[in-house]
Amino acid sequence: MKHLLSAVLVLLLFVSCSKDEQPIIDYVAQNEKDISEFVANNKLTAQRSDSGLYYVINDPGTGAQPTAVSKVTVAYKGTFINGQVFDQSTNAGITIGLNQVIQGWTEGIPYFKAGGSGLLLIPAHLGYGNRDYMGIPGGSVLVFEISLISVN
Repeated sequence: MKHLLSAVLVLLLFVSCSKDEQPIIDYVAQNEKDISEFVANNKLTAQRSDSGLYYVINDPGTGAQPTAVSKVTVAYKGTFINGQVFDQSTNAGITIGLNQVIQGWTEGIPYFKAGGSGLLLIPAHLGYGNRDYMGIPGGSVLVFEISLISVN
């Protein structure tokens, strides 16, 4: 009887914990559709990487080209696909290691050389994923206007 009571308590604990967890939603197909529509509606010439990152190079730059582990100074404005700004730097930018940022930046910033500018269109799986993060809804496509000021 004592073992049966313990088993029931463990089962109740397991069931109550699993109710709090939200199902993981795969946003890849929806993000791809949203980005494709954004590119078409804004008449952009965008490249797509194998990972699903889209990038637009307005100015490739002429300076040093970063790698995925470089420390860079970047001025940026981050918006959702609807244009709502969620974050932006000053014109002086921020200095950060590309191994300390979202995967979309780690992959995307090295497409530019210092002095370059353009857009990164980042699907959720290369951004903040499927869960809400500091005001960014899970599954969000992120659009970053970036200017690579320097490779440090």
